[in-house]
Amino acid sequence: MPTKPVLPLTYEQLDRWIESLQPALQAGEFSAVVGILRGGAPLALMVSHSAGVPVAFVRYDRATRTVAWDSSLPMPPRGSSVLLCEDIAGRGFTLSDSVAFLESHGLTVRTLTGAVDELSRIRPDFAIDAHGYFALFPWERQARSEGYRADWASVEAGERAAMAHDHEYAQYAIDLDGILLPDVPLARYDEDLDAALAERDALLPFDVLPDIDLRHVRMIITGRPETDRARTEAWLARHGFGHMQLTMRAPHTHDETPSGAAAHKAAAALRAGVTHFIESEAAQALLIAKAAPLLRVIWWDAPSHSATLVGATGWRERAA
Repeated sequence: MPTKPVLPLTYEQLDRWIESLQPALQAGEFSAVVGILRGGAPLALMVSHSAGVPVAFVRYDRATRTVAWDSSLPMPPRGSSVLLCEDIAGRGFTLSDSVAFLESHGLTVRTLTGAVDELSRIRPDFAIDAHGYFALFPWERQARSEGYRADWASVEAGERAAMAHDHEYAQYAIDLDGILLPDVPLARYDEDLDAALAERDALLPFDVLPDIDLRHVRMIITGRPETDRARTEAWLARHGFGHMQLTMRAPHTHDETPSGAAAHKAAAALRAGVTHFIESEAAQALLIAKAAPLLRVIWWDAPSHSATLVGATGWRERAA
C-alpha cells in the first residue's frame, strides 16, 4: 500500500478543475489537445469539450520508450501549439518522451496533468498539486489492490510483459447482516440482548446472495463489535463462510450509530485496498460512498434481490 495519504480525484472534481481552467485553455489557442493513452485520454476529452479544441492521442510503449501518433486526425502542421495531457507527471519518462516526440515534429507543446507531486520528473503547465499525497484517479481505482500492486512490481522488474485487464483486479468486501443473513431488528437487542444474540446465532443464510463470485470477496466488514468475534466466526464457519477474513468494529474508535458503523466500514475497505463494497443499509451505503469517493459502493436490498450502485457528495445550503 502507498505510505502517503491518498488523494482521491473523482471525475466530477477533475471536470470542475478543467472548467476552472477554461479561460487559460482557450487563450492558449491550441490546434489540438493530445491525450497519452490511456491515463491522459479522459482529461484530453474534458479539455476538448471545455475549450472547443480537436482531440487526438499518442500511445507510449514503456518498455521501449517509444511514442506513436494514434489518432484518426492527422498530426497538426509544424509550428502549431498543442496541449499534451497525462494523468500524472510521474517519476518515469512517459510525459517527457511524449513531449520530445511532438517537439521533434515541429510542434510547440504545453502540458496538463491531473496531478503533480514531489517525484515528478517535469513540472506541467497545468496540474493539481498532490505534493505529499498518493493521487488516485477513477480509472485506476484498482491500483490499491494487492493483485495490481504485485503485478505492477513484476512489470517494473521485467518479470512480466504487461498488466492484466483492469476488471481482473476487482476485489470485494461485503457487509454481513443483511447480506449473508437477515438483520435482527435493533429493538430486540434493547429488549433482551442475550435472547437477540441467540436468535441471530440460529439464523440461516439467505437463499439468494448478491450475484458475485465469492472467491473475489476478500473480506467481510461488519458493524458488529469485536466482542462478538467468537460467535460471529462460529456462525461463518458453520455455514461455509469461514474462509473469509473478518473485520469487526472497534467500539473505542467507531460507535454503533449508523454514521459510526459507516465510517468504520469505509476506513476498513480503504485499508484493505478493495475496489467494491456491498452494504445492506441504504443510508450507510451513502455515507460510505461519501467517505470513500473512488470505492464502488453497492446497496444490496435482500427482500427484492436488487443491487444499486450508489455515489454521494457532501452538500450544504449556502449561508444567507
